[in-house]
Amino acid sequence: MAIHIPGLIAIIFFYLLIVVVGLWAARKSKQTGATADSEDVMLAGRNLGMLIGIFTMTATWVGGAYINGTAEIIVRSGLAWCQAPIGYALSLVFGGLFFANKMRTQGYVTMLDPFQQKYGGRMGGLIYIPALMGEVFWTGAVLSALGATLSVIMDIPPEPAIIASSIIALFYTLIGGLYSVAYTDVVQLFCIFLGLWVSLPFAMTNEAVSPLSTNATELWIKTVDPVHTGYYIDCYLVLIFGGIPWQVYFQRVLSAKSAYNAQLLSYIAAFGCIIMALPAMLFGAVAAETDWNATEYDGPIPIPNDRLNLILPMCLQFLCPPIVSFLGLGAVSAAVMSSADSSILSASAMFARNIYKLIFRQKASEMEIIWVMRAAIFGTSAMALATALTVSSIYELWFLCADFVYIIIFPQLVCVIYAGDTNTYGSLAGYIVGLFFRLGGGEPSMHLEPIIKYPWYDEENKFQLFPFKSFSMLISLGTIIGVSLPLKYLFEAGIFPRRYDIFMCIVNIPEENIVLASRDGMDERTSIASFGKDVNGKVNPALKVSQEDLIGDHGYDSIERDEKPKLTHKLSISGQ
Repeated sequence: MAIHIPGLIAIIFFYLLIVVVGLWAARKSKQTGATADSEDVMLAGRNLGMLIGIFTMTATWVGGAYINGTAEIIVRSGLAWCQAPIGYALSLVFGGLFFANKMRTQGYVTMLDPFQQKYGGRMGGLIYIPALMGEVFWTGAVLSALGATLSVIMDIPPEPAIIASSIIALFYTLIGGLYSVAYTDVVQLFCIFLGLWVSLPFAMTNEAVSPLSTNATELWIKTVDPVHTGYYIDCYLVLIFGGIPWQVYFQRVLSAKSAYNAQLLSYIAAFGCIIMALPAMLFGAVAAETDWNATEYDGPIPIPNDRLNLILPMCLQFLCPPIVSFLGLGAVSAAVMSSADSSILSASAMFARNIYKLIFRQKASEMEIIWVMRAAIFGTSAMALATALTVSSIYELWFLCADFVYIIIFPQLVCVIYAGDTNTYGSLAGYIVGLFFRLGGGEPSMHLEPIIKYPWYDEENKFQLFPFKSFSMLISLGTIIGVSLPLKYLFEAGIFPRRYDIFMCIVNIPEENIVLASRDGMDERTSIASFGKDVNGKVNPALKVSQEDLIGDHGYDSIERDEKPKLTHKLSISGQ
């Protein structure tokens, strides 16, 4: 098996560029000694500037899978079904409009903080499961796609490429945290932009490629069959609203200097998602207009469905001159590798803060949390690597996890932000009901037959044409509210005895008064629930409750300057 030396050199160059930038950015992170700060590692000190913020927010979704998938769907189903660019762009718009300001203003550190504050630690742990699975499978899918790409283009086995890429991403993420992730995102987007736009003119002018207007409607624009309208709408809703409740997004939101910046970054990044998808779309159109018999491609024609995921690197290899091909391949491969880092950090940060600190070590020091997060980075990377090396249908697993994020986490997020009277009982019920209705619709990747045949069910193809994912999400949302409000009334009215409030989240919340000093030296009375081991109230004890943390340097980013610098909190802390 011959290794293409020029291509290998190009890939090594771009990989080294990513590593150097990651290590340079790591200098900003406070991870040692008395200045160690886990929040600084997770959120870059909430000090990301506008320019870096725009790049890293755009990179929330724009990565290797995004560009490869965009080109693939153009060839496979046509422009009409290329939903990801618009869907993810709108998810950033709606995320900025309805959630970014509120999350950043509250000063949360991870996406799970408000869930554990309102619904308790155990419920937050349940919500962590689909979030973790989504991040792991997404990272595994990215690594798997990278390995497959390099194995085809460079004539090397996929395993070494997968292992090397995961080690590199782990290395600089481990050292620099979000600083390294954010600054390598700049290189990532630059590599994608440069690699694709420089290569595109050569591909379009190749003799084997017909003008893009030739039979465009039939070849690469195509249409949506009216019978698939419900499914089509469902896919858009999953992308738009299911793209919001991800830690990789809120990681960027919470690292912004202010709530206003968090919103602005979301809006600008939405535009960036569209711009970055354009060259990939054009490559898909080029591939559809290509006479592959007139190229050096010696595989089966038409290209089999199981190879369409490689259509972008195939265009780089067979439609561009060698030097352009290798530069484009190196840039895109480095970008794919770099896009795995934020998911690794996201899952690790949630584990260290919301699982370890809450359940096991409520008084853990900052240095201890950093070491736990480092261990979690190793663990998350190992799971993603194992998935990439052993699972053949990673994308299908990731799509299923994305469904769970939309159906389970999104309604929980809506309620925790906007429905103040919801409680742990409703949250748990909504979780279970949403999961049931989603799995009840069947899942081909798990060979799970549908037990619920929704309207318009296609018996011949065993396919749900009804938008059952959005229906399941709405059922979950309705269940959270429909269970929470009646129970709240029944307990508060005394119809249900206090002792039956087993989750201790409505009327059975032990409280004690403590005094917290405000920044200007004035004492403020704050009600905080006790840390008794049988208490399971609302607020996460992993949320910082010391005087230093409540009124520290990061606590006033979103407070207007004309307000008095005082903190008055009404908190109830859950024990385990």
